[in-house]
This record gives sequence, C-alpha cells and structure tokens, in this order.
Amino acid sequence: MKIGIPVLDELLKEIPRGKTLTYYIDPEVEGDVFGMQTLYRNLEEGYRCVYVTSTMSPTSLRNRFKEFGWYVDEFENFSVVDAYSAYVGATSDERYVVKDPTNLDELDEVIRKAIDENDLVVFGSLSTVIDICGEETLNYFERWKEQAEDSVIVSNFTAWPYSEDVLSKVKELSNAVVRIGGIHHRVILGHYYGILKVDWTQVKGRAVLFKVVKPGGVKAYIPKILVTGPYNAGKSTFVHAISNKAISVDRLGTTVALDHGKVEYKGFTIDVFGTPGQERFDPILKVLGSEALGVILVVDSTKPETFPRAKQLLEKTTHFGLPYVIAANKQDLPNALKPEEIRKLMHIPEDVPIIPTVATKKIGVYEVLDALIKLLIGEGYAKSEGAT
Repeated sequence: MKIGIPVLDELLKEIPRGKTLTYYIDPEVEGDVFGMQTLYRNLEEGYRCVYVTSTMSPTSLRNRFKEFGWYVDEFENFSVVDAYSAYVGATSDERYVVKDPTNLDELDEVIRKAIDENDLVVFGSLSTVIDICGEETLNYFERWKEQAEDSVIVSNFTAWPYSEDVLSKVKELSNAVVRIGGIHHRVILGHYYGILKVDWTQVKGRAVLFKVVKPGGVKAYIPKILVTGPYNAGKSTFVHAISNKAISVDRLGTTVALDHGKVEYKGFTIDVFGTPGQERFDPILKVLGSEALGVILVVDSTKPETFPRAKQLLEKTTHFGLPYVIAANKQDLPNALKPEEIRKLMHIPEDVPIIPTVATKKIGVYEVLDALIKLLIGEGYAKSEGAT
C-alpha cells in the first residue's frame, strides 16, 4: 500500500502486504489525519479500503474527510466499520456494523470480515478501542495482524498515559512505528514526525516538521529557508521563480527590505525569505540566519568580482551550522563561469552542491530546492519528477 505522507513515501516507499503501521501520536497533537491521508491515497490507487470508526459517527467521519478536500463517497472501494453508532444507541446502514462495540468478540467478528474483504484496514483510533474494551484489545489486535497476510493494517494510536506494558506492546505488534509529536518550549512551537521502527527496509531518517492544511492534509513543513547573495545576483527573481506566492519590498526595482515566498513543492510547505545584498542590510542576516533551517546562496556567474562579497554573506549565515546550496545564476549569459570554476574561485568544499540556474526562466531553480531539502531531510529523500 501507499503511505501518502510526504517524506515517508520517499523513505519507506510502501507498506508491504501482511504488515502493520502505527502512527504513535503524542496526546497534544491532532494526529488522526495521518491514518485518513494514508487511506485516501490508497483509495485513489484503486485499493479496497475500510476505516474503523470508534470516536464519531460515519456521517461525522465523512465530514472530517471533506475538511481536507477528500470526498471518500466518490469511491466505490471505500467502506466503514461502524463501531460507534450502537455505542450511543443509534442505528447504522454501513456495510460493517458492530452491534456491541464494548464486546471484543463481536468487534473481532466484524474486523476479521473487513480484513478478508479489503486491501487496507485503518483504525481511526486504536487507543479508543482500548479505552472501551480494555487492554485485552491488543491480544485481538495480534490475531488481526496474523490474519492480514494479504492486506495491510494501519492504526492511529494516541499515547495516553497507559501502562508501560500497553505502550511497549503497541510498538512490538507494529512492523513500523511513526512517532508524531510536538516541539515544546513552554508552549507547543510546532509538530514533527519521525520513524521509530520499520522492519521491511533500512532507513536513516530525520524528524520532519509538518503542518496540517485544510484542504490538503499533512504537509512537510520547512518554516524558513534564507536566500541571500550579492547585490543584483538575482535573489528576488529566484524567490519568485520557486514560489507559488511571493512579495517583494523594493524601491526603483531594488529590494530594500525582504522578499517572502510561499512554496508548495512535492508535499512540502516552505517559507522562503530573500535578503537585500547591500552591506547596510547585513544586521538582518544575523536575525534571519539564527531562525533559518537552510541557506541558498545566489551568485552571478558572470561577475567573479562579487564572489568575495558572496563568501562574506555565506560566512554570516552559515556560522550557525546551517546547510547551504549555491545557485550559480545567469548561466544563459556570455562568459558565465561553470559551477566547478565557481567552486575553485570561492574555495567551496566538494560536498556543497553548486547548481547552474537561470532564474528568469526557472531553469535549475527546483534542482537547487531539491538539493537543499536532501541536506535537511537526509539521504532518504529522493528526487521525484518536476515541480507542480
């Protein structure tokens, strides 16, 4: 099955049949969208998918999907295991109905049928099933896992303060565990996900920041990439070239404050900030550099006399230890130096990507973005086809 989550698709590739994947969610994070997004991605692929709901009615569930722009009822291959309606005394006309959601044997009968008849079974909240039916739920979950030889089980599990035995067993029963948590500093500053465990491939992944977008779902999030370079190197043009939306504060065609761009690219949401190249704006670099996650240095390939200034800007931003990529811009002009010539003149290490670009024509700009994302995410990030 597909995973449908940015970066995880690149790292894990797929979920083989017969495997289970658990989204292990910190209580302060709204993580149900992860299982929903995995299910919807596989609906699009034509797989038979069923969603087990224990926390809301099927109608509310469908409305929840619609919040993200996912109209599941348009797919004949979608169905629901209704383990909620009877719990609140309501009737249900879903394909799979649990008459008594507090009775594990009745739940077991319906889940087994759903596993036999579908390619993917997603538990909207495994933790809620445990709350309703007790810790013995995990013994049944183990049997469901054994039965699912030709299908895949995905579950959202909120890591409430259960006993250590429960938390350990959830991880033990899962072939892959993706941790979804919050970044704390008195308050929650952001959210991340990362792979705790996977047994069908070797992964050296990093934690990935994310945002939940409506519509759209989970997007890998890079809160700040800094684009800098000497005066007239083409920074503003570069920011506008890669951005879906961008604004510049300029006077007589020269940036006098900041360029700001919003980038939607390969499942990522990225904020890009471009700085003016004049020395009087250098104090801005200290502030922006301390908050950025990566740097793109834009140089004019036809003006080697600006390279000392470019190196100075690089030193001001990368002393924070930020990864960086160099865009060798204006490659369409006469006398443009090749990337390796620029590397030699600027004394740039061999492991730093220097990529030829023509920002005015959007040539090479996404290759620069790909290279920086790879540095930020790790070797598991692979290039896919061009930008959307």
